Amino acid sequence: MNEKARVIDIASQLIQKNSVTPNDDGCQEYIKEELKDFNFECVNLNLENVSNLWLRRGDKKPLIVFAGHTDVVPPGNLGEWKTNPFEPVIKDNTLYGRGASDMKSSLAAMVSATQKFIGENPKHNGSIGFLLTSDEEGPAKYGTKKVIEKFKEEQMSIDYCIVGEPTSNKVFGDTIKNGRRGSITGNLKIFGVQGHIAYPELAKNPIHLAGELIGILNTFKWDEGNKYFPPTSFQISSIFSDKVASNMIPSWINLVFNLRFSNELTQHAIKAIFEKILNENNLNYAIEWDCSAEPFVTKEGDLTKVLQKVIENKIKVQANLSTTGGTSDARFISTHAKETIEFGPLNRSAHKINENIKIDDLIKLEDIYYGVLCELLL
Repeated sequence: MNEKARVIDIASQLIQKNSVTPNDDGCQEYIKEELKDFNFECVNLNLENVSNLWLRRGDKKPLIVFAGHTDVVPPGNLGEWKTNPFEPVIKDNTLYGRGASDMKSSLAAMVSATQKFIGENPKHNGSIGFLLTSDEEGPAKYGTKKVIEKFKEEQMSIDYCIVGEPTSNKVFGDTIKNGRRGSITGNLKIFGVQGHIAYPELAKNPIHLAGELIGILNTFKWDEGNKYFPPTSFQISSIFSDKVASNMIPSWINLVFNLRFSNELTQHAIKAIFEKILNENNLNYAIEWDCSAEPFVTKEGDLTKVLQKVIENKIKVQANLSTTGGTSDARFISTHAKETIEFGPLNRSAHKINENIKIDDLIKLEDIYYGVLCELLL
C-alpha cells in the first residue's frame, strides 16, 4: 500500500467505528495495533467509562506528543446524511463520515506520519508520544484532564504537544491555535413579586428588571483583549420565567449566559464584577457559576515557528496564530507541556451533517505532521 493510500485507510478504519462519546468502540486498540511494531510502550489509563491510552517511544528529550480524541458527537438525524456516518465513503475526492473533520483524520495523519518517520529514521533523537481519550466531546472529566494530573504526579514532562483539532479556517493550513479563551457559564435567577398584570404597582416584574440588566451587560466592557486574545464577550443562551397566566406578572426569571474571556481576566474577577453589577442594581437574585476552562496561550516558540515553517514549505500557506473558537483538551495539556498548539483540518464541517475532509487535505496534513517530526527530532 502506498503512503497516500495508507493515511486514507487508517482514517476510514477509524471513521467506521461508532465511537459516540464516551464510547471508544476499539479506536484506541486499533491505533495501538498500528504502532505495535514501532516499539511504543502502551499504558491504558481507563477511568469510569472513559478510555484513555498513552503510547511512548523512547525515553530521551525532547518529547513530542500527538494528542487527540477518539470520541465523536452523535450523528444527529440520519435521514439528513447522504451516507451512513459510520461507513466511510469517498466521493469527488472527499472522505465523508462522522469524525472526518473532528478528529479521526488528524489521528490517522499522526499515526501514518509517525510510521513513515520511524521507518526512515529508526534512530531518531528524542521521543514520540500519543495521548488519546474518548472523553473530549463529553464532560471531559475523566480523560485528558486526569491523564495530565497523573503525569504531573509522576513528574513526566512534555516538551511539545500537537492537538489535532480542526483549526483551519478558510483554506487548509491557514490557522494554528496557540491558545484558547476561557469559558464560564452563569445561571442567574432574578426574583420579583408576583401579581395581577392590571396592578403593576402592587407587583415587581422580574422580566423588566432582567431587560434593564441585559442592556447594561450588552454595553459593558470587560477588557480590551491583547495581542493573543480578542476582548471578552458576553452572550445569553437562554431566558425563561415562571409559567403564569397571561394576566399575571411572574415571580422570577432565569437567565443562562456565557462569557468567553481572555487572560486579562480570571473567573474570580468575572464573578466579582458581575455580582457587583447585580448589587448596584438592587436585584434580588441567586446565581450559580460553572467555569469549564481557563484561558491559556502558548507564546511563539520552537513549536509554533517550526509548524509555521513546515506549513509554508509544504503547502505554500502562511499560518496565523489564533485563540478563537471553543474549548479543547489543549486547556489541560497546556498546564503541563512546555508548548501546546492545535493544528488540523478545515473546521467548516465539524459536528455537522455530512462531515468530511478533502483527500488532498488529509494527505497534506500527514505530510505536515511528518515534517514537524523531522524538524524537531533529527
